[in-house]
Formats: sequence, C-alpha cells, structure tokens
Amino acid sequence: MDQKRRPESHKMPDAGEERDAFVRLDPSGPQIRHPPPPHELDAFITPDAKLFQTIHMGAAVVDETRYKLVIDGLVQRAISVTLDELRQLPQTTITAFHECYGSPLKPPIEACWRIGNVRWTGVRLSHLLRMAGLGESTQANFVWSEGLDRGTFAGIEADRYQKDMPLTKALQPEVLVAYKINDEPLSKERGGPVRLVVPGYFGTNSTKWLCRLSVQAERAPGPYTTTLYNEQDPHDPLGMRMRPVWNVEVNSIITTPKPGDVSRSQYITVQGWAWSDDGVGEVEVSIDNGQVWVAASVADRHEYSWQRFEVNLKAAPIGQCRILARATARSGAQQPLAGRRNHVHHVDVEVSDGS
Repeated sequence: MDQKRRPESHKMPDAGEERDAFVRLDPSGPQIRHPPPPHELDAFITPDAKLFQTIHMGAAVVDETRYKLVIDGLVQRAISVTLDELRQLPQTTITAFHECYGSPLKPPIEACWRIGNVRWTGVRLSHLLRMAGLGESTQANFVWSEGLDRGTFAGIEADRYQKDMPLTKALQPEVLVAYKINDEPLSKERGGPVRLVVPGYFGTNSTKWLCRLSVQAERAPGPYTTTLYNEQDPHDPLGMRMRPVWNVEVNSIITTPKPGDVSRSQYITVQGWAWSDDGVGEVEVSIDNGQVWVAASVADRHEYSWQRFEVNLKAAPIGQCRILARATARSGAQQPLAGRRNHVHHVDVEVSDGS
C-alpha cells in the first residue's frame, strides 16, 4: 500500500450536489458485452478487453472537474471528496475475481460464466467511513451506494442506480472505492472515474459512476434492491424465503482442454479456475460425465482471486469424452450438477488411439 497525503479539509455537502457531475448517458439504455469462451480466460489476470461488461440504464459521462463523492447518513459529519482528494488518500490494490450474477429477469437456473480476475486500486471504504466519523450507533446496519446513471431498465424507471450492503461487509478491508483496474484508470464503460468494488459479492453490488455512500438503518428502497436482484433462497426447503443477491456462490470453469479438442493420448490434463466468496477448498474433475470424480490440485487464494486447479487423468475408452469440474467452498457448499446458475461446467473432447 502506498501512503498518500490526506486532504486537509472537506466541505460539508449541499443536498444533491454530487449529481451535478452527470453530463449525459452515452450510450443510453442497457448494454452488455459477453466474455470470451472459458478456454480463452487462461491468464491469472483478465485483461479489461476480455472482462464482461454489464450496464443497466446507460453509461454515464462524468465531468471530472465537478465530481464529488458524498459520504453521509448515520455518521458524525457528512463530507464530500473530490476526485483529486480521493487520489491523495491512502491507496490499496486488491486482486479479486469479478462475477456477473446474470439477468435479474430470469430464474437463476442458467450458467453464464461471466467471470474474470482483475486488480482494483482505490481507497478502502472503511477509511472513508472513518473520515466521516462512523461511530458506534446501534442503528447503523447498511451502507447504501448510488451511481450517477439513471433511466429505464426492463420497464422500471429509476433516477439513480442504488444498491446496499451490510455495514459488516462494508468495513472489511477488501471493499474499495476504486479508480483503477489493472493499474489503468477506469473507463466510462467500466464505471469511471470512480466505482465501488465489493470482492466476494456479485458485480451488481459494485456500483459504477459512484457518487454517494450513505450509512443507514434499513435496506435501500430503490428497484435494484427491492425488485431486481432478489432470489429465492435455495437453502429454504419450503421455497418461500427470498434473499438479496450478495455473496458469490462457489463456481468453476475449465480452461484446458477446449471444446472439440482431440487428444492423441489417453492422458488428459485438465486445468481451470475456481472461486467462491469464502474461498475454494477442493475441486474434483470427472472425465466420464460424472461417474468417477478425482481430486485436483488447487492453488492457494491470493487476496480475493480465483484459484487455479489442475489434474492429469487417464481417459477410457477411446472416443467422445465429457469432462466436468466441480468445486467445493471452504464452507462445504458444492456446485450442483445442473439446474442452478453455478452448476458445473463441462467440455466435450475426443480421445483418439494415437494413430
């Protein structure tokens, strides 16, 4: 971490002044850039060009000379921080996987594998909350985050993108107010100049074009917390309980071999990435469509990164071979075989006789 000079003072913000930095949406409306197929995500750090992009209402063009980040709510003193002041604060870099939950309009039963692993640089959210005098209030339970984007998504109109997270998560050292990705300034499409980054939570919680953080007693009232990004809790046997889309579930992808590969040896090396909010404890691989599972070696997690797995297995008989990978989190949660957004990834290859 590089220690930088702390700004000497912060003006008390006027109501709504943080939104004056918004210029326009360009482009407006929902935008999505899908990631490449899993076998192309073979590098530990995912280049920005290979990282998925999801934009709900449009990409906000921000006047950086007017940019201010407001921190208010159940704090001792509301403050606003300019972009230059933010960059002068103590800087932290975190390596973390970044995963999209998928469409909030569909049941969470389809795997989309929108995933990457990047380096975020910025200021710890906990540091900014302390600057605003976060105290010991028993009423403070959540931190709301607001972006400068506004508009319509799925027929739902909102004057801002608003999310929340438990205060206990907000105070963790990995949560950043970020202004760089992979050591480069955030682009407009990536949420620049400033976005929230919440490692271990789905990407929907990492509010882009961040302009306001507010400590509150209750959950945020916006549609992206009350209507969208809530799901039926899969652990509820009655199927009645709902839960917010926060913590990432254990998941994995196979990067080697790629679909359609032909192996001229019966021994196949299988490699890939596995990730979870709490870290991955085990990955098993099957090369007979799930009849027999063999434990792979799994690399240690670096900060909040995804983890490499690898195993060399003998395939039999010669012909078509379906390879599956199944990860288990440290908590014991395991990827399902089918029917869930984090179900196992498979790759079909052919094993030849080598002739």
